[in-house]
Amino acid sequence: MLDHIGIGVSDVARSKAFYNKALAPIGIALVMEVSAEQTGDQPACGFGSDCKPYFWFGGASDIARAHIAFVAKDRASVDAFYKAALAAGAADNGAPGLRPHYHANYYGAFVLDPDGHNIEAVCHLPA
Repeated sequence: MLDHIGIGVSDVARSKAFYNKALAPIGIALVMEVSAEQTGDQPACGFGSDCKPYFWFGGASDIARAHIAFVAKDRASVDAFYKAALAAGAADNGAPGLRPHYHANYYGAFVLDPDGHNIEAVCHLPA
């Protein structure tokens, strides 16, 4: 189990706007921001739930591409994530649907965020 994960982004404000819209359907929101003075480098945003940030991003000049999968409570939430992410400017990287090569109930959707990170929402429950 991970406590949190962080990625570098090229534009913190753009990513903040994108993730605010894309992650809302799966119950993930901005819960903390830290300034460049606090980090000693670039500003950062922490997204999560119940006041606990577990997905962080901050400005970075060297961006390594990442894959991050967020848990969705049901398949409708996966669909809503996908639609919200595309509306927020994401690129399609795999429409919502079953991925039985992972397991019979693996229902996921994939998008590329503004920096090309592969972002997924997944539900492991049966329909």
